[in-house]
Amino acid sequence: MMPELSRVGPIAQAHALIRCNPEDFLVDEQLGFAPDGEGEHVFLHIEKRGLTTPDLVERVSSLAGIHPRDIGYSGLKDRHAVTRQWISVRMAGKAEPDWQRLQVPGEVVVLNCCRHLRKLKRGVHRGNAFTLHLRALQGDKSGLLSALERIRDRGVPNYFGEQRFGRGGATLLQARAWVQRGARKLSHSKRGLFLSALRSELFNRLLAERVQADTWACLREGDVCLLQGSRSLFPCTELDDALQQRAVDGDVHPGLPLWGSGASLQSPSLVAVQKSVLSSEAAVCEFLERAGLTLSYRAARLLPDDFSWRFCDDESLVLTFSLPPGSYATAVLAELLDYREGYREREGRSE
Repeated sequence: MMPELSRVGPIAQAHALIRCNPEDFLVDEQLGFAPDGEGEHVFLHIEKRGLTTPDLVERVSSLAGIHPRDIGYSGLKDRHAVTRQWISVRMAGKAEPDWQRLQVPGEVVVLNCCRHLRKLKRGVHRGNAFTLHLRALQGDKSGLLSALERIRDRGVPNYFGEQRFGRGGATLLQARAWVQRGARKLSHSKRGLFLSALRSELFNRLLAERVQADTWACLREGDVCLLQGSRSLFPCTELDDALQQRAVDGDVHPGLPLWGSGASLQSPSLVAVQKSVLSSEAAVCEFLERAGLTLSYRAARLLPDDFSWRFCDDESLVLTFSLPPGSYATAVLAELLDYREGYREREGRSE
């Protein structure tokens, strides 16, 4: 089981079910740029239901007769959802198949097809728009309203979600066992999965410390600052009132390390604090540095864009918002109420 993460809270004394049906969890990937209209890469805009992104890649690979490494995507999308995303298919010197053959009623719809000069890379999309339908809602409605307003105004801690660690933390447990066994050789995809889970767990621990100290949304002396809506960052060498106000306004966020090798942009004193927080994970930190991962930074705070809600007559709640790449809708829900996965409830009853 995954450890309980520190919350800003208090979350509402309420509970609900999410993903009772795939249509309750709608995700629309916002590419953020227009394909060139020419080039060796075919860009497919696809709506899928009940499939993972690797499942989709496998189907495209089979139809196009190319290796999966020649297929690009910007982000992994949930299985238990209806998601729209772009994928690129390198078709240099090859005849295009009929992409409509990918379509399966209730599973896959091809929405658009165009050409582009470059392969689609991970994390290059602008963000994801979510529409979540929370069902069987019960509890304190006034507390819910307070929590919704707090999320809209202040944001939430930018934790990595359960999806990063596998169900019940299974991927993280396997990653730890892999390290303990001497990191024997794995497939490229599994190695990447394990490294990502380990790195994300360290980030979550550092963020939990900031939440406990109530400094997750404000700057500390020696922090790294990340600009809202941008990949730009800079060291906070001098913390003045103007910079702190920019953090209050949501223009900049404190950044926490995604562990790896390289010179830190944070002050030595802040790095020492972080190493103390991760003292029990020293072996994992050293392993990630040896594994060739480069030190980078992720915002400690997540500000949902266009955040709105609607209470329905059928005891449900509809949330709409947008998030940047790499952020999790479940991080938003965790600051709102106690929720359970509806599809898992069904699986439990069917056993």
